[in-house]
Amino acid sequence: VSTSHLQLAAFALGTVGWILCTVSMGIVEWRVWYVDNTTIISSGVAWVGIWKVCFISYLHVSPGYREQFCHKFSGYDSFIPHEIYAAQGLLLIAMFMGLLGLAATIFALRNVYMGITHKTLIAPFFLVGGFFYMFAGLCVLIPVSWNFYSVTHNQSIAFPPSYYMPSSPVVQEAGAAIPVGIVAVILLLLSGTFSLSYRFPMTANTITK
Repeated sequence: VSTSHLQLAAFALGTVGWILCTVSMGIVEWRVWYVDNTTIISSGVAWVGIWKVCFISYLHVSPGYREQFCHKFSGYDSFIPHEIYAAQGLLLIAMFMGLLGLAATIFALRNVYMGITHKTLIAPFFLVGGFFYMFAGLCVLIPVSWNFYSVTHNQSIAFPPSYYMPSSPVVQEAGAAIPVGIVAVILLLLSGTFSLSYRFPMTANTITK
């Protein structure tokens, strides 16, 4: 047990990182657009996420939506930029990989705290969990960095007329999902590093085995 404190910390960090990865997927504020035409976008602010775009409108722009109007992206929408497509796919992979990492770490920690001394039931699962954490962290890092690059370069999106969105904003900034994703990356990579650093203790009992 005394040799697996870092791996216990890896499990805690990996859990929080995985939760933040999942949260960033659901946050619509990936890119915050400020527009000058407030005829439909009443507040002058629109939020572009990886699954949908939303804004506040006091006009009846869609059935059932008088204040907040959201239009979901379809997998067949050709106007969606590559960084959003990448975020959709890579974050789903990251969520799945992070879950596998947690499962492997839980199994290894269970064996440690139950006093199971077989090396093959502990060390390989910590290593596998570490690789899953690292891979999940990289899968989050790519879309977060790519979308942040698009924000800093004020890149436009050719929305169709039904979205009631301009093709480019006056200015845009990174939304809440970007810093949440960055924290998730840091925690997942730290978790992977701690898990991969595990070394099975070479006691006299293990050597004889």
